[in-house]
Amino acid sequence: MWRRRGRAPSRARSLFLIAGILLAVVGCQTLRPDRALRTATGMAAHDLCSETFVAGLDPEQTFDESIAPRPGIRTLAWALRRDVDHAKRQVRTSFFGVIPSRAIYRDGYGCVLVHGNELVDNPAPIRVDGSLPDDAGQRIAEPASPMLKAALDAAFAEPAEAPHRWTKAVVIVHDGEIVAERYAPGYGIDTPILGFSMSKSVMNALVGILVYRGKLHVDQPAPIAAWKGADDPRRAITLENLMRMDSGLALDETGSGFDPSNQMLYDEPDMAGYAERAAIVAAPRTRWFYSSASTHLVSRIVRDAVGGTGESVQNFARRELFAPLGMRHVTMEMDATGTPVGGHYVFASARDWARFGGLYVNDGVVNGRRLLPEGWSQWSSEPTSGTAYGAGWWTNRGSDEAAVHRRDIGIPADAFFAVGNLGQRIAVIPSERLVIVRMARAHTRHGDMAGFERLIVDTIASLHPPG
Repeated sequence: MWRRRGRAPSRARSLFLIAGILLAVVGCQTLRPDRALRTATGMAAHDLCSETFVAGLDPEQTFDESIAPRPGIRTLAWALRRDVDHAKRQVRTSFFGVIPSRAIYRDGYGCVLVHGNELVDNPAPIRVDGSLPDDAGQRIAEPASPMLKAALDAAFAEPAEAPHRWTKAVVIVHDGEIVAERYAPGYGIDTPILGFSMSKSVMNALVGILVYRGKLHVDQPAPIAAWKGADDPRRAITLENLMRMDSGLALDETGSGFDPSNQMLYDEPDMAGYAERAAIVAAPRTRWFYSSASTHLVSRIVRDAVGGTGESVQNFARRELFAPLGMRHVTMEMDATGTPVGGHYVFASARDWARFGGLYVNDGVVNGRRLLPEGWSQWSSEPTSGTAYGAGWWTNRGSDEAAVHRRDIGIPADAFFAVGNLGQRIAVIPSERLVIVRMARAHTRHGDMAGFERLIVDTIASLHPPG
């Protein structure tokens, strides 16, 4: 049964929306508002599916906290029909029954959008030899000092009115040990939490593993067959350009629903195939613009380097990255071609995200085993073209206003960050041997970056008490 929460729309309001959608579908071929609306229904279907069947969260809470308040959705949320079918493990969404989207869940692989009525089979089971260690146990680590407890209290403090912060989990690891953690109701140490664009940092690690083994080279032309023509200017684009988002491709991401990155995520079954057709609008290294589509091209390159199938890339990621780190609750979702949606859809528990950050504190070494090339953490956090972005990580080493502010308030210059929508954050601070994870559904400015910065400063202060 289709369901809708919130105030019932007026008849005029409903007719206006329906008329607008129909005009978009049949009339406008330039802006394609119908595609923009499909990014909305596609996002809602995919996120509701994943949060329900991967994370085990309540779909109505997910809609109210994660989907309805987002810019571009909040004005249309009242019209968004949604049906969560637990028996079939699928979610359907639409605006008044038009512009529909459907996402289905597959064991071990999470959710995938289905573009039409095609059947999508479960891929082969994921194979990982041996059990993953749980060195932290099942007991929640209480903060050892009043200062650290106060830092957690501040991180979970919630304003009485919107916009909300909705902190869901905090895990703090110092010198390899969890020194404090806390979870919101409904979340726990085993809850997989969507990382959104923190997933880009996971793709950085998978590339690093392949670079360390000599199977990929970041400074060589990206291995994309469609760009190999002698007269194709895209043949100069390197893998590093894609990771740093300075390729010059027309894949800018604005979050409007009209931009190619958003349309790729929610209206294209072959996301990398769509992205690789983009024209080049500037020479590589001369223009930077944030782009999840660029990371999806990286995901396809990784997939092809390890066997070319969804099964092969899933087994590679689990065997070579997640298992060595002890990441026990990870789901890396894929598009319909078996390419990981590496710019957006990796789930992991907050502890798992902290373990992942620990790999970079140790410059790619875990339990005495090197996974990433020596110096990879430094390379990944080098600023790109004067921005605060590195290669799949945001950096505190830049000259931009935000980095200068963070350094001014006491966050070390060597800090770098995995950053995802709605306040997902990992801070890696090698000089302090510190990893801080904060997962949220934050709708305050910049995903409550100010609150995360306060958590970092308070945590560092607790590690160096006066006297």
